[in-house]
Order: sequence, then structure tokens, then C-alpha cells
Amino acid sequence: MPNHLSIRSYSTKPTNHSHTFNQLVLPLRGVINIKVGNFNGKVAPGECVVVKANESHLFTANTEARFVVADMQVLPKNLELSEQVVFTINSSLISYLGFVENQLEYQLSPSLEQAMYETFFLILSEQALLPKVDRRIGATIAYIEQNIANKLQIKHLAKIACLSETQLKKLFKQQTGTTVMKYVTTLRMEKAQALLRHTDYPLQLVGERVGFSDLSSFSRKFSSYFGLPPTKFKH
Repeated sequence: MPNHLSIRSYSTKPTNHSHTFNQLVLPLRGVINIKVGNFNGKVAPGECVVVKANESHLFTANTEARFVVADMQVLPKNLELSEQVVFTINSSLISYLGFVENQLEYQLSPSLEQAMYETFFLILSEQALLPKVDRRIGATIAYIEQNIANKLQIKHLAKIACLSETQLKKLFKQQTGTTVMKYVTTLRMEKAQALLRHTDYPLQLVGERVGFSDLSSFSRKFSSYFGLPPTKFKH
């Protein structure tokens, strides 16, 4: 049934098949093994695999694994135009998947299910399609997202990744297309903009929430990034 979200598990017995609609598989727990297009490998929580309409594919997974499956008549433009089969999803979508799982297992409500699907589509449309990354870079990205309010230094991030500082910088740039600290800055500024738009937090608190203990430093960085001071974004 197109335009539908569900929670599923897959048998350890592989079956090769295709659908007349697009299908996205996003692991919640456990790892899925998939062969689709030019990809043949594992997809883990924090990643999404795209199976386009009429594309033959094969899944296997442990029976305890769980996945959100989205059957979609139409893909968002960013996915439709991309050739990526597997990509890394952001923390916003990861959090939303947890809500979807809880709700789908709680009650049957067609109107709410439709609203959840539409919200899923919108969040997906905003995804930057980062390629499937090395698990060490994935761990670094997850740590950055969870600790954006804290001081983040290359030295400490390298320990999280179990890499040297030089190796982390090189591998991160290769796999994400940007440097570690540019990634941190982008995440901080986007979150700051959202907090300014959607909350009544004072500027000092917004700055602290994105890693700036000093208000003037936050204001300078924000102004440099957006071309306007944070006071202009305050509702």
C-alpha cells in the first residue's frame, strides 16, 4: 500500500523481489543486509536504504531486528534526483522514527498515520544526503549532534573515532565533503536559527545551547554565518 509507514522485521531467508512503488527501509534496531542496485552490504540504525520502484532487491536480517518501512508512490525531489542507495540520516529523523514506532504500536488511527507519513515526507525532504559513512565517522557525527552545546575539539573527537587527529580530519572530509569544524559550525548555526525562531529563549541561553558561553562570541559567529545579527532573527 503506497504512502504508508509500518514497523517490520525480515526473515533470515532471503527473497528476491520488487515493487511497483518506492520503498525506504530505516533500521531502528539491528542490521539489515541488502542487495539493491550497485549496493551489497549492511545498513544500520542511523541509515536509510532507498529501493526505487520496480528495482529488484534482496533483504536478510536477524529476526530480532526492527525497521521502519516507508512505501512511497512518489519520492521527495532530493531522493528522486539522487543515485545514492544508502545514506546517513540526521538526528531529527532518527528521533521521529522513535515516535513513529511508539505510535504505530500504540493504536490504530488512519488519520494520524496519514499525518505521520506526511511529516515523514517533509523531514525526509530536508535531509542532506550524506553517503553511508565509516562507522568511526558515524560515531563522531552522532557524538557531535548529541553534544553540540559542549566544547568540541578535534583532539577529543579523534578519541571518539579511535583515530589520530590527522586521520579523523582526512577521513571526515573524504566522506562528508566538509571539514569537522565546518560541520560543527553549520550544525550550531542551524540549531541557533531554529531556537531563535521557535522559542522565547534569551540570546545568552540560545548561545549556550549551541556551544557558546560568551554572548559576544555567539553574536559574531552568527552574524558572520548568516550576514545578520541574531537579534534580527528573534521573533
